[in-house]
Amino acid sequence: MLPVTLQNNKKHYLAYNAWRKKYFINNTPKDGSIILHLLPWLLSVNHPGVPGYVQDLTNAFHVFQIENNNDIMRMENEFKGRFNIKDERLSVRYPSHGELIEGIYTIGSIGTISQTSRSDCDIWICIDRSRYADNALENLNRKINLIKGWLDGQIRIPVYFFLTDVEDVRLCKFGHIDFESSGSAQKKVLKEEFYRTSIVVCGKIPFWWVCYDPIERVNYADAFQENQRSDFGQPDFIDLGDLESVDRTEFYGAALWQLNKSLTHPLKSIIKMLLLKMFLETPDEELVSHKFRRKVYESNLTKTPVDPSLFTMQEVLQYYSGRMRPDYFEFIKKCFYLRYEMKLLTGAQTLKEEVAADVFKQFRLERDDIYNLNEFEVWPLWEHIHFGGLMFEFVTDIYRDIAAIQKGIPGIIDPEDLTIIGRKLASSMDAKNFKLPPLHISSENTKLPVLTFSHSSGLWQVRSSDIREEPIIGNEDIIFCLAYLIWNGIFDPAQIRMQPNQTSVTIQEILNLGRTIRDTFGVYDIARVHFSRFLEEEKIDKILIAISFEEADFTMDVRDIRVIYKNNWEEIFVRRFPTLERLKMFLQKNATVSSRMETHYYIQRNNKYYEKIIERTKNMIAQMFMKR
Repeated sequence: MLPVTLQNNKKHYLAYNAWRKKYFINNTPKDGSIILHLLPWLLSVNHPGVPGYVQDLTNAFHVFQIENNNDIMRMENEFKGRFNIKDERLSVRYPSHGELIEGIYTIGSIGTISQTSRSDCDIWICIDRSRYADNALENLNRKINLIKGWLDGQIRIPVYFFLTDVEDVRLCKFGHIDFESSGSAQKKVLKEEFYRTSIVVCGKIPFWWVCYDPIERVNYADAFQENQRSDFGQPDFIDLGDLESVDRTEFYGAALWQLNKSLTHPLKSIIKMLLLKMFLETPDEELVSHKFRRKVYESNLTKTPVDPSLFTMQEVLQYYSGRMRPDYFEFIKKCFYLRYEMKLLTGAQTLKEEVAADVFKQFRLERDDIYNLNEFEVWPLWEHIHFGGLMFEFVTDIYRDIAAIQKGIPGIIDPEDLTIIGRKLASSMDAKNFKLPPLHISSENTKLPVLTFSHSSGLWQVRSSDIREEPIIGNEDIIFCLAYLIWNGIFDPAQIRMQPNQTSVTIQEILNLGRTIRDTFGVYDIARVHFSRFLEEEKIDKILIAISFEEADFTMDVRDIRVIYKNNWEEIFVRRFPTLERLKMFLQKNATVSSRMETHYYIQRNNKYYEKIIERTKNMIAQMFMKR
């Protein structure tokens, strides 16, 4: 590879990378500058007044050539002033003899049109671990954690650091980066996303990006070695490995994990699964990252450079246009529009809308659809539930297609990972007796309507003020209805009403019990369950016993017991028992109970036998566990 080609590619890439940084800062001025400028400086200094200070550190760590980063050097006095540092000697202008940080990189939506108000920022901090002593590695981990703690209180964007080894990235060993999105399921898939979406925050440029010639194929290994040996070679490249192709089994594994993640982030996962399905259906097609790199080098740097998220959207829409049912294709366009938080046809046009406008002219959305999608955050609850149901149905259909393609291809996924995925999906999808079904609501910021409880002919129903004929939930047991609202995150005490009825239940008791249920179990969030729990057998780990909730005349004789219990797989159930003995029989014979099970109780405070009934119930539960 000619040195002049390498040099030209480097200039072109740096201009593209600078545009990505500029777009990031335009999106989030304060947060963007802290991540792009202050973060590398914090990693490269060690002073008691500066976040990330590690005591007894002989030499500060040093991000490669930070002293040549004009933006950071121009802002260094501002950084010192921010932390009230008067020491003139504290400067990254003079590199220490500490351990080298090869580079700092973002991966994902940051600095693209898909960056939204809910985006987080994943950052890879790359080192050559073979050059690090154990104590140096430990100190760097401490420093990163201290900086992370400080950042959490300073910026709105959640930042996650992943300390990565150059050799591991080269070999696509990503198990230590993110258990949820890697494990044995994806290797080169993650590297493909990294090359396509990353920003060099500070440090070395990935050699893959500059190892490109539009006329002839370049041998990556030979080119890197030649750059290392040549008198004209440049030290500011990092060898993170080539990426010529990705095994189909890895695309399938990645699709499994995206199906798993769709349970909590459906919009993002639908788009990624469509991309993976496209890869699987065209195994001999050039990778999107390769197409994107070529597009970057073909682009005119005086105009707006090509955006990785926009490019990916175009590739996906171009591929599925004419290959998919028309109604599904329209749905894909809506998913992209919502995922990227577009606002076309409004007075508040930003660079995001300007960049994406041509794509939505090519793949047209109806004006009425655009106006409706622009109001997404204030849609009626029933519309969010309906759209969320369509997303869940769509993503499972995509997965069925992917599974059919994969059939017969030898798998490389660890059986343990398959067990985790299977149980996690089952906990979200399987219907079981007494189980509260999770809603797949399309937005995390749904505006909640007034919800009204009513009772007729032995049935409790909850209806929404959104003027929807069908009730949100109906059941003979009011506690089942109440727990359903809470578990699915649509319970707001200020928005709860009750129609007059013949029962003894009062609105105040509904609110009191509702708060207790919410404090005890929280809301459905399968992402918070550590994967190791899905390797355990199903067992009850938390239980709330509600006694005589609908009784008006209180006696010592407990005749109505409701039990809400949650297992270690994030499934929650509501059952009703006529006596304490029947509850005892259930727990002893029909349920596996965790040795660490939390037990909570609820009984109306105005029950004159409150203390005695609570004590009696607690004793019964305690004696039962003593006999186990």
